[in-house]
Amino acid sequence: MDVEVAKYFAAALALFSLFGIGLGLGNLFSSYMNAVARNPSAAPKLQTMTFIGMALIEALGLFALVIAFIILFV
Repeated sequence: MDVEVAKYFAAALALFSLFGIGLGLGNLFSSYMNAVARNPSAAPKLQTMTFIGMALIEALGLFALVIAFIILFV
C-alpha cells in the first residue's frame, strides 16, 4: 500500500468519531427540548448545562479534526 493512500485512510478513520458526535448533539438537544417542554421554569438552569455539554461534545469533534489534519499533513 502506498504511504499516501494509508494517510488518507487513517485520516478517514479518525473522522468516524464525527458521526457519534452528531448523534450526541442530537440527543443532547432533543433531551433539552423535552425537559423544557415538561418544566419551562427549569429552562435557565438546563440551558447552562446544555451549553456546557455542547461545548464538551464539540471539543471532541475539534480534537478529531486536528488529529486527521496531523495525519494528513505531518
